[in-house]
Amino acid sequence: MRKAEITRKTKETEIELTLDLDGGTRSIETGIGFFDHMLDSFAVHAGFGLAVRCKGDLAVDGHHTVEDTGIVLGQALSRCLGDKAGIARFGQAFVPMDEALGFCALDISGRPFLVYNAPMPQPMCGQYDTCLTVEFMRALAVNAGLTLHLKAEYGDNAHHITEALFKALARALRQAVTVTGGGVLSAKGVL
Repeated sequence: MRKAEITRKTKETEIELTLDLDGGTRSIETGIGFFDHMLDSFAVHAGFGLAVRCKGDLAVDGHHTVEDTGIVLGQALSRCLGDKAGIARFGQAFVPMDEALGFCALDISGRPFLVYNAPMPQPMCGQYDTCLTVEFMRALAVNAGLTLHLKAEYGDNAHHITEALFKALARALRQAVTVTGGGVLSAKGVL
């Protein structure tokens, strides 16, 4: 079973998340429309089933909602993969979105690290603060144990840049979690 359910409750957010790496339905409600759209696109392009219910302190801003969702999604991904035996481990993708081009390379290494190079030309996409993309990606990488590199090669529209990054992440993860058989893909024998 490559499926996990995580519940996380703090003074800032309450999150219930279900992730199924082998597909399924999508249902996402975070209170931030653009973020819901990004998570839905992520699930579609990764081929994952994803259900997210988040009640966050949106009266403050979207930071805790976005970051905490990244934390929980990362925890769920880690739980789904267990000891990581039999997966491809690495993934990469370029995704064009109109004038923007996003790139992602990742390694499900157990060694969390984020390299992020994606300046945003506009500060907001609807009610979503574009500076939160890096916060989401960092929380995901740390909690899933990913070495994650994301880059906006170019682009003029923050919506397109952000969407290209989420879709590139999805496509790269889809490759990396593919079951190839065998043991752990590491000379050390463990990830």
